Amino acid sequence: MRSFQYLIVLGLCLAATLPLELVLGARVWRRPRRLAKAVLPPLAVFLAWDLWAAADGQWSFNPALTTDVRLPYGVPVDEVLFFVVVPICGLLTLEAVRSLRRRGWGKGR
Repeated sequence: MRSFQYLIVLGLCLAATLPLELVLGARVWRRPRRLAKAVLPPLAVFLAWDLWAAADGQWSFNPALTTDVRLPYGVPVDEVLFFVVVPICGLLTLEAVRSLRRRGWGKGR
């Protein structure tokens, strides 16, 4: 179970923010281009950084806390998913707040 710890945390992050799409109408999943613009740049930059740092021996990933599915230089797929899930959760939160603001919530009531 420990080897799935990273994935469990990512799943909990998604579980906590996905209702924002359904309940508050964040409309993140309905705009795939915008979602791709939010996810792909950080994914590319940070994945390249991880691959470089791992290849250079600057850091590694604890195999006890991640799955055995790995990219070159030992970068776990869990780490790649982190760079996908976190921007999605951030965008869901931002759009939910914007949706609430459009409805007049938080304007000095």
